[in-house]
Amino acid sequence: MATDKLAALKVFRRVSELGSFTRAADDFGVTAATISKHIAFLEQDLGTRLINRTTRRMNLTDAGLAFLKRTQALLDDLEDAELEARGFQAEPRGTIRLNVPMSFGLTHITGAIDSFLDRYPLIDIDLQLNDRMIDLVEQGVDIAIRVRSELSDSSLRARPLRKSRNIVCASPEYLAGAPAIRSPTDLASHNCLMYTLHDRPGIWALGGEEVNVHGNYRTDSSLAIRHSLLRGLGVGLLPRFLVQQDLDNGTLIPLLQDYPPESYTIFAVFPPGRMQPTKVQMLVEHLEQYLGDRPYWE
Repeated sequence: MATDKLAALKVFRRVSELGSFTRAADDFGVTAATISKHIAFLEQDLGTRLINRTTRRMNLTDAGLAFLKRTQALLDDLEDAELEARGFQAEPRGTIRLNVPMSFGLTHITGAIDSFLDRYPLIDIDLQLNDRMIDLVEQGVDIAIRVRSELSDSSLRARPLRKSRNIVCASPEYLAGAPAIRSPTDLASHNCLMYTLHDRPGIWALGGEEVNVHGNYRTDSSLAIRHSLLRGLGVGLLPRFLVQQDLDNGTLIPLLQDYPPESYTIFAVFPPGRMQPTKVQMLVEHLEQYLGDRPYWE
């Protein structure tokens, strides 16, 4: 493979991941014009347009999406081959793109990343904190963390990391002035804060039964719900990994423990159709060690 084409492939991959010629230029330490020349070289060589671009935005064509998928795998394989040829004496290097839900990322993943980078300083981590589902191939993501009861997309490669559960809870201040909560049906008379990215935000499945809940606050951030619970706004259904310390120190009170929600799985999810490069496998193994055999929230 010619050096110029290899450089162009690397540029194309980074432009696709960052969604910007300018940001890719900053990342490589070159001008935006240089980035454009690499893309133009590839498109001329392939005889097809890879990227549609206007003055305001850019997006991959269908051909560009298909080519990106193969390009990512090719560059990852080349990187692994170089590492193997050196007998693993050279430190792993390169960028790992990681997409993680905001709450789990801030409470558990960022600490794991810090210790991983201390161990492997030549690796770069590109962390996206986003609770919404994304297309891993289109966004150039190597690993996504998904906290789900099951994965709806069967094409994705996934590795279960740990189990966890939700818990119904509220602050002592809220409970002091509210009706008692002894069964799920008692929630009907309470202000329930709802996480809008749940499949059914207004229905809580507790102890094998489903209850309709109502409240004056809905948000796509479980961190926002936690803060409002601590301020006494109402009752919430939140992951234990987010509120376990609050439960331990008494700033939040666990409720309806005889009616546990279903457990769910924390998955590491990978793009379909390619093996994970060595550096990605190393990060996943590090995450497993960091979380421990039995995470503290369990």
